[in-house]
Amino acid sequence: MSPRILTIDIETSPIEAYVWALFDQNVGLNQIKTEWSILSYAAKWLDEKKIHYDDTSGRGAKKVRDDRKLMQGLWDLLDEADIVVGQNHKKFDLRKINARFIEHGLSPPSPYRTIDTTVEARRYFGFTSKKLEWMSKHLTDTPKDAHKEFPGFELWTECLADNPRAWKQMRLYNIRDVEATEKVYLKMRGWIHHPSVATYIEDKDPRCLTCGSKSLKCEGYSRTQQGKFRQYSCKDCGKWGRGRENQLAHDVRKNLLVNA
Repeated sequence: MSPRILTIDIETSPIEAYVWALFDQNVGLNQIKTEWSILSYAAKWLDEKKIHYDDTSGRGAKKVRDDRKLMQGLWDLLDEADIVVGQNHKKFDLRKINARFIEHGLSPPSPYRTIDTTVEARRYFGFTSKKLEWMSKHLTDTPKDAHKEFPGFELWTECLADNPRAWKQMRLYNIRDVEATEKVYLKMRGWIHHPSVATYIEDKDPRCLTCGSKSLKCEGYSRTQQGKFRQYSCKDCGKWGRGRENQLAHDVRKNLLVNA
């Protein structure tokens, strides 16, 4: 059984506050008029075509920030996930989601591992930009949507006014971000330190750590301080791994020195 890998993306409403100027403002708690909320989310299970999407539209501008029902659906998805993929979701999406969960009295979903494409891009690659817009354009065939009908912040103001056309654009924007993020993740996964997929499959045959494929090619040996191990490359995702059985003879291993 393969792990359940979920790619997610959320869109939030802004905090509405009273300010004295346009630049370099410190906003006190007593200046906040309306708190932020989650307006929509999109999610996709790896190897499934269906996109899970929900938003707070259709109830009028006064209720557009009420995300209680939306959060329950998002909780159910995360509770089922073994691994959650997202763009900059360690710093933003997951923290925002957890904040709304606890504010609505929801318990933590079951534990899951995370893969943040922004973090992995920073760790392993020297791209011109770590933004999804750049990576999706240069690494995938699904460029990030620019919501041209409602450019920039206008999309959020129109959704807050419960404009159906704006919500249609938000849905497309949110879904395209999830599709782009998943494709960036798939492009990267042979390069990154990935949670082991093979431990979920529990097969007696060797499996790729990253994608679970059996299509492995034995290519020489990997040598460590402890010994010599068979080295494999995955024909599907390109990931390299090594076996656990030490190929050095016992009498050779017992004479290996270690650093003092």
